[in-house]
Amino acid sequence: MGLAPNLAAVTAHNYAIFPKVTAFRSRKLAYAVAKRTGGGTKAVAATLGGTFHMNFDFSEDQKYLKEQARKFLSEQSSMTVVRAVLNDEQKSHDAGLWKAIAEMGWLGAAIPEEFGGLGLGELELCVLAEEMGRSLAPVPWASTVYFFAEAIKIAGTDAQKTAILPKLAEGGVIGCVAASEGPGEPRASNLKTIFDGTSVTGMKVPVTDGDCATHALVLAKHQDATSLVIVDLSGAGVEAKAIKTFDPTRSHATLTFTKAPAQLLGEAGDGEALLQRIYDRAAVLLAFEQIGGSQACLDMATDYAKGRYAFSRQIGSFQAIKHKLADMYVALEIARSNAFYGAWALSSDAPELPLAAAAARIAACDAYYLASKENIQTHGGMGFTWDVDCHLYYRRAKLLAVQAGAPSLWKEKLVRRLEMRNAA
Repeated sequence: MGLAPNLAAVTAHNYAIFPKVTAFRSRKLAYAVAKRTGGGTKAVAATLGGTFHMNFDFSEDQKYLKEQARKFLSEQSSMTVVRAVLNDEQKSHDAGLWKAIAEMGWLGAAIPEEFGGLGLGELELCVLAEEMGRSLAPVPWASTVYFFAEAIKIAGTDAQKTAILPKLAEGGVIGCVAASEGPGEPRASNLKTIFDGTSVTGMKVPVTDGDCATHALVLAKHQDATSLVIVDLSGAGVEAKAIKTFDPTRSHATLTFTKAPAQLLGEAGDGEALLQRIYDRAAVLLAFEQIGGSQACLDMATDYAKGRYAFSRQIGSFQAIKHKLADMYVALEIARSNAFYGAWALSSDAPELPLAAAAARIAACDAYYLASKENIQTHGGMGFTWDVDCHLYYRRAKLLAVQAGAPSLWKEKLVRRLEMRNAA
């Protein structure tokens, strides 16, 4: 199947966090996963002493991809590249890095070959997402790959896929999602942007990567409901204005539409439901990006704690520092196990995806915030300075925590989805 949380580790985590999860349910989950992958239980598991074991880990090919991605990004997306975007208000992203990523074929990793992609899959995207998060790559990767490409794949017509996906895979199309119109969750009752069947009028803010995007997915009021529409941002009736945010390495903008030509994506009136499907898929990929950043923070803090001496001792030998590193590690591993479950659900299009996505989203947001915060604390006073890279991860952690909805919103979704599942 290519993905493998080790079931024993996941089961241990479940027992620690959810005491009512029994061995029977873990075994049942393993059998269900094996059945959905089509490989049969013998191909992925073994029964030893009456206990069912399953391997949840990436395949050797996926691990090789991860290794090569890390090597590539360490060379092409160094902190010098990240800071060049951070320090230049006129730079929305690093165009050279974006071109190099496109040449590597990553933009089309999960796009079918018939539409110009590599035809790999969602698991490969998870692998790449983790390394992109680790490197803080200053490019519109998430907006284009997690949101826009996934939306076209799951809801686009053949004509829309043919027109957009090949160009996206080549790097010629940069996508973004324009749903928000300010604080609060966008709904038909509060949306002011209107779609009249052929054009869209209204304002969206903030739009991640809106100032460098070529196309936008716009959530608009349509009759008495909402619809998602595709807008070519190079066309008439579109104005983009860059705005400042907490993390300048990921640009944001206000998009204003005045009778801008638009084409419907999916079914009319299905905008909110479709947007949620897109967010569920993106949440898993964002979780892996957050895990990559969390791991980088833990590595930075650990290396500093080993090399920094105080009172003739490594500061890592002090219990207070040990506690910080241990807390970071535990939060990271909880997030990783939830993300692995989400990756399985995403790659197999399992009905558990909405639940798995919410769990992955919440755990990854918590882990990244804690890791980025404690990384600064471990570095002491110098951790707060501009020249040390700690704040770059803290900025990204805070930004990713509100992309696709804040953790509080996802917690509400998780509770709602658990209640629906239990009531069924």
